[in-house]
Amino acid sequence: MKSNLPPIGTVGLWVSGMDRRPPAAAAEAAAEVEALGYGALWLSEGLLRDPFMEANTLLGATRSLVVGTGIAVIWGRHPRVIRSQARALLDAHPDRFVLGLGISHAGLIEGGLGLRYERPLAALREHLDRLDEPDPVLRLVGFVGDPAPRPPRVLAALGPRALELARDRSAGAFSYLVTPEHTAKARAALGPDRVLIVEQAVVTGLGADAARDRARAHVAGYLPAAPYRASWRRLGFDEDDFADGGSDRLVGALVAIGEEEIAQRVHAHLEAGADHVCLQALPAHPATLPLDQWRNLAHLTR
Repeated sequence: MKSNLPPIGTVGLWVSGMDRRPPAAAAEAAAEVEALGYGALWLSEGLLRDPFMEANTLLGATRSLVVGTGIAVIWGRHPRVIRSQARALLDAHPDRFVLGLGISHAGLIEGGLGLRYERPLAALREHLDRLDEPDPVLRLVGFVGDPAPRPPRVLAALGPRALELARDRSAGAFSYLVTPEHTAKARAALGPDRVLIVEQAVVTGLGADAARDRARAHVAGYLPAAPYRASWRRLGFDEDDFADGGSDRLVGALVAIGEEEIAQRVHAHLEAGADHVCLQALPAHPATLPLDQWRNLAHLTR
């Protein structure tokens, strides 16, 4: 099923700030990402603009760059809406969009969206069931057949059950804030025929102290989220590692600092079984794009 995905190369970018930039600036940045040689650009769940709408803007500004949602949360999105949005993107930009779906965590869904976060994996299974069934609206109006191809999809997955679901119901898994050790475990759970996309947070172009401060601030933002703490516990971290913004051991394991260490970490993920590593270069401010870091790391695509 790996062949279900368009060619994305071994190194791409993950970005959370695209929708905080004006659309023209985001489109210009995407064009530079393509020129730098990155295989894919993965968008986080949108804060100011819908990630599917944002993907259309970025795809329209490029010729071959693959854009994916990494990930779009299922809560508050009807499966038919997702299907129609993905269909529109693939119709306009064939073989250049990947649908990444996930359940996020309770802090965002309940605290941010005001929705109940219950039985998340069961909810994702039910969502996929509805996503894969024949379009009920087309059936209602008597439209025969559903000729549009289904978009290639990956599922956000950290734990064993989520990885099993990604293996059974998608082209593969998308992992976030993990180590190469997790990548090896994920590859074993997925088997050889599913794609494994791994996000890797990085900082380059700063002095050692400033880089560590930026890395710790990034990790600290995820410490309250239960799914990430559970994932890190499975990797051997404990409550001491979660105190005071994260231990040096935890932060160093999750964020690679400096070009040499970043190259080594990418290689370690690929050796452990990742098919594609998407770099999240941590910016000075969430509303800015780390263009200088993207330029500094473009050699990794070669």
